[in-house]
Amino acid sequence: MGILVLVFMFISLTQHGDAHGPDSCNHGGGLCRVGSCVSGEYLAQYCFEPVILCCKNLSSATTES
Repeated sequence: MGILVLVFMFISLTQHGDAHGPDSCNHGGGLCRVGSCVSGEYLAQYCFEPVILCCKNLSSATTES
């Protein structure tokens, strides 16, 4: 089962070109997470679409505005 997940992730990463990458996410103050953002975070962009999300703290979003 684990091999199927890895194959799926590899195919997903090679087919999607809209991702910004982890460097862009980290530079913007976010963290790359697999699956979903945790409580107190929001989806800012994708590190590797659609599997790995770039999540940022809600508190930092309100202070930047």
